[in-house]
Amino acid sequence: MENLRVVFEENLNTDFISATLSSPRTKGGAVKVKVRPLLKKGTLFFQLEEFKGNQAFHRNLPADEACAALLLYMEEMKQLQMETRQSSITALVSKKGKVTVKKKARREPAKEADLSHNRQKRYILEEGVPVPFLVDLGVMTGEGRVVHAKFDKFRQINRFLEFIEDILPRLEDRARGGGELTILDFGCGKSYLTFAMYYYLHELKGYDIRIIGLDLKRDVIRRCNELSEKYGYEKLRFLEGDIADYTGVDRVDMVVTLHACDTATDYALAKAIGWDARVILSVPCCQHELNRQIESDVLEPVLKYGLIKERVAALVTDALRAQYLEREGYETQILEFIDMEHTPKNILIRAVKTGRKGSNEKKLQACEEALHVRPTLGRLLDTKSDAERGTDR
Repeated sequence: MENLRVVFEENLNTDFISATLSSPRTKGGAVKVKVRPLLKKGTLFFQLEEFKGNQAFHRNLPADEACAALLLYMEEMKQLQMETRQSSITALVSKKGKVTVKKKARREPAKEADLSHNRQKRYILEEGVPVPFLVDLGVMTGEGRVVHAKFDKFRQINRFLEFIEDILPRLEDRARGGGELTILDFGCGKSYLTFAMYYYLHELKGYDIRIIGLDLKRDVIRRCNELSEKYGYEKLRFLEGDIADYTGVDRVDMVVTLHACDTATDYALAKAIGWDARVILSVPCCQHELNRQIESDVLEPVLKYGLIKERVAALVTDALRAQYLEREGYETQILEFIDMEHTPKNILIRAVKTGRKGSNEKKLQACEEALHVRPTLGRLLDTKSDAERGTDR
């Protein structure tokens, strides 16, 4: 960790802008730590915002104490993304504790950080800065002010971009190496978030990306393509089609599926696994399948209530999806996501490819047998495996 100590000691100063520590090694502790500078009575401090469960905890520390605290956090974290006025720094910690640090100098120094103690929340897409697609979609005015009735959508878009920001180190080796990143958005709908991804990754971060949005609504697809052409987004295209039947690409770096209804999410996840996608971001919706299947003598007193059974089945559905992703070699988290339409469907499954197959097969099968369920994702993956082996299950 000595090179990380040097990173903190050299950069926790007036040029420091922000840092995010993420990807915890174990469950139960902090899932993310954000750092920002602040000025209190003329003295420079660093605010550490620790996210644990559904709570956030704050500490304001001087540089030396902040350095020590961050080194302790990094013993449990695998990623660090730091921004200073002069450079962008990424650090990755391997399973064996090896630290790899990459530093990219800026062409021009960035703006100084806001050092005020009580400040407004800073968004990736800033208030007051007009973003063309947000203006056309009615979220912003032409002057960049967020329309009051659309502020929840503005927050959700930024929240989604924060999830992407956290996983950028997993994609940067390809992006910075000159390779094109391919992203598929299944069930893109009006495509607020699809446009946000392209704007953030291509326009703001400068990545060479190609994004394909897929949806069944012809008029929505036509409108989105018109906007894409209007903005000159050459590698953002929208297609009419079904998730289960799509075969337009051979390799995908990231798959996004937001509010794909019921088993459409399973088909999207199976496609993503088949493409060996490095990152999967999925917000499931309307999980009906297991509600029809789930049975348990032990849980019968609980499941007799329709509303409770529906919620339990939805949670079990997403937990099993996460388990299948882990089985297939993904590090998987289930996170809270602010829903654009104010529904309770606010779980986001974030999976990052590790290549290490999980050892949860027996426990996964035992859980399904105990609940008398057989999710579509499991059937799709097992059918694919049997076909590759030339056997019948």
